[in-house]
Amino acid sequence: MAYEEVKRRFRGSISPVITPFHEDERIDFDKFKELINWHIESGSHGISVTGTSGEPSSMSVEERITVMETACKTVSDRVPFIPGTGSTNHQETLSMTKAAQEMGADGALVIVPYYNKPNQHALYKHFKAVADSVDIPIILYNIPGRTAVNLKADTIAALAKDCSNIIGVKEANKDFEHVNKVLLKAGRDFNLYSGIEVLCYPMLAIGGAGHISATANVAPTEVADLYNKWEAGDVKGAQELHYHLMPLNDVLFRDTNPAPAKTALGMMGKIKPVLRKPLDVPSEEVQEEVRSTLKTYNLL
Repeated sequence: MAYEEVKRRFRGSISPVITPFHEDERIDFDKFKELINWHIESGSHGISVTGTSGEPSSMSVEERITVMETACKTVSDRVPFIPGTGSTNHQETLSMTKAAQEMGADGALVIVPYYNKPNQHALYKHFKAVADSVDIPIILYNIPGRTAVNLKADTIAALAKDCSNIIGVKEANKDFEHVNKVLLKAGRDFNLYSGIEVLCYPMLAIGGAGHISATANVAPTEVADLYNKWEAGDVKGAQELHYHLMPLNDVLFRDTNPAPAKTALGMMGKIKPVLRKPLDVPSEEVQEEVRSTLKTYNLL
């Protein structure tokens, strides 16, 4: 596969779509397909599912694969489709990543295993085994706030060097010094995506490829336009949009993602605001803050 071409295609706002549930916590596939179509029609440059926003740890492997297959068919090659296939379990990660390839996904987003706290050598072996098991592009997913371990820049660089299909990393990492070192060590052509909302604009400025931002669940057009403006050379416009989105970014993280986003989408009439246990909707106070913020953005 021509991975250099893939790097050029996998740019922009890749929306990490939530997984809607019925009141009894069954997956609402009809609403799920509607959301994916809305994201694409709203200008999102790619679609990801079963990442953090999709509550993957609350689903079985079989459910995750079914969600991925539904999304793959719905996207239908209109934009790149890059599902989250990582797990705390190595064999499950291999299984789901292979399933992504078999169903025709364009790539896979593979999270650092959570809870286990592997050392850097173990992380290298884990990701290399996953990359070696498939012939599709892999985007690493570093989110130390959820996994309790940071995938270091040297480890990322070693993986990029040794695995031609590891083409980028989603950095949900507030350490801006770290993300600069990722591009320094892995190469400026390595695709760096922001997973921290307030860093979407700054990461573009250092050479990032785009963002995989939970805020896109609520405002897909604006999050995509942030990238579009930057790419078009409208630095001032991108900067204005960056600051415009900050209050919305803030309220969507008043509680654990995706609880506020699902609350917002419920208020917008897109889904029923249901999360699988152990997660739940935010407090009444946070819900009121979400409602008030949505009104200021004319989303209600």
